[in-house]
Amino acid sequence: MQHLTEEKFNKRRLLSNYFSLVVIISLVLFLTGIMGLLLLNSKKVADHFKEQIAMTVYIKDTAKEIELKQLQKTLTLKTATKKVNFVSKEEASYRHANEIGEDFIEFLGYNPLMNSIDVYFKAAFLNPAMVSKLSKDLERYGYVSEVVYDQPLLELLDENISKIKFGMILVSGLFILVAVLLINSSIRLSIYSKRLIIKTMQLVGATKSFIRRPFIKSHLLMGLIGAIIALIGLTLVIYEIERRFPELKIIENPIEPALIFSTVLLMSLGITLISTFFATQRYLNLKTDAVY
Repeated sequence: MQHLTEEKFNKRRLLSNYFSLVVIISLVLFLTGIMGLLLLNSKKVADHFKEQIAMTVYIKDTAKEIELKQLQKTLTLKTATKKVNFVSKEEASYRHANEIGEDFIEFLGYNPLMNSIDVYFKAAFLNPAMVSKLSKDLERYGYVSEVVYDQPLLELLDENISKIKFGMILVSGLFILVAVLLINSSIRLSIYSKRLIIKTMQLVGATKSFIRRPFIKSHLLMGLIGAIIALIGLTLVIYEIERRFPELKIIENPIEPALIFSTVLLMSLGITLISTFFATQRYLNLKTDAVY
């Protein structure tokens, strides 16, 4: 009876160790995959924010319709332009009234706003020097009242994008290192609990490769299960990102998710295989007295 109770306890402890190992592997791989996903899409994210910066050209009321159309056409045909939106003074007043919650035209008796053209640029061409030059060129038109854009934000983005990319590479490297150390440590602890079995098998004449084989198989299976759980989590995250930020087009470019998934899978199996091999080898090389 006591033997059966002890056997059940050992089985529960073994299952608990396996469960903990799978959870650690899946969690670490999931976080590493997220960092890899962010790193691969960092340029897209940076480009997306850059392309949200608009340069607004305010047009005087005296401007003729043909002048407005010509200016729109000129801006649209520029290589750096992504899109051009014309905002009439009526539409601008409607937007402003919605923002402040009251009709200011009724209070003032007239519409003080002007017609405007919002110009958005392609990220590859957007930089402070280009926007500044274009702004000065446009201000020379007699029917242009003023040109406005967020210069501090543009300069901040231009200066810090490369720093952010470097920081993400550094953090991704740290995540991979942490993943290796955590998975390796968990596997070593798991095998430590079976050190007596390893040494007993060795004493009865089992070869090192024979003893090592079942440990490698079982831990590779746990690594595979952990990787599958992590990949399921990453898939859900990718679909959520695609739903919220369709402009990133992650699913439309399947190479990036495939690269992340294959890296996570290979990393899981590779770390598990190497860690298990060296952890079992350590106890196989120990003298019998040292095991106790």
